[in-house]
Amino acid sequence: MKRGKKYTEKAKLVNRATLYDTDEAIKLVQETAAAKFDETVEAHIRLGVDSRHADQQVRGAVVLPHGTGKTVRVLVFAKGDKADEALAAGADFVGAEDLIPKIQGENWFGFDVAVATPDMMGVVGRLGRVLGPKGLMPNPKAGTVTMDVTKAIKDIKAGKIEYRLDKTNIIHVPVGKVSFGTEKLLENFQTLMSAVLKAKPATAKGQYLKSVVITSTMGPGIKINPAKISE
Repeated sequence: MKRGKKYTEKAKLVNRATLYDTDEAIKLVQETAAAKFDETVEAHIRLGVDSRHADQQVRGAVVLPHGTGKTVRVLVFAKGDKADEALAAGADFVGAEDLIPKIQGENWFGFDVAVATPDMMGVVGRLGRVLGPKGLMPNPKAGTVTMDVTKAIKDIKAGKIEYRLDKTNIIHVPVGKVSFGTEKLLENFQTLMSAVLKAKPATAKGQYLKSVVITSTMGPGIKINPAKISE
């Protein structure tokens, strides 16, 4: 893959063989961001678990203290009073059965997170095939299947992110924007890592944190020493 001159210059600042301390890595990720837009800083965490086993799944949600820097559009599946409550709490879209043809037929995905009240899961289940692969299916573990729609919406808008393993046992999540500065990015990253460490399955054997890499949208990956991230 051919890289641009700017990327190549910035990549020289990173020693690929080095496992950096967290604060050093976060400073470097800001130094190596070369795009003209405010790049997102992402964490990629490889875990020593096997996601094919139900008892080794790692999934949850955490509110980052400084948010993600992104405006999140929330869709809520609810009826009656709960639909009114969702609108009052700041949901961008609210509906019930009427959303099925819009999402399925029109291929509409103008939202980033979907929330549902438990009584709506029968309706939402019909959208499983389209919402599931996009990571948009409401889930109780992530706090997106709940009667407390006000709290769910406020948490999401405040910077709540969901983390989950992909098929290669890696978690990919945003931890903020380059413009946040070192202190805020560090706090967000530590909050995320604390949640991931607490979510360690009892059945996980051996080294839990295999590798931790942070990167900006257009920047090179920077490896963090997993041994220095305290449990």
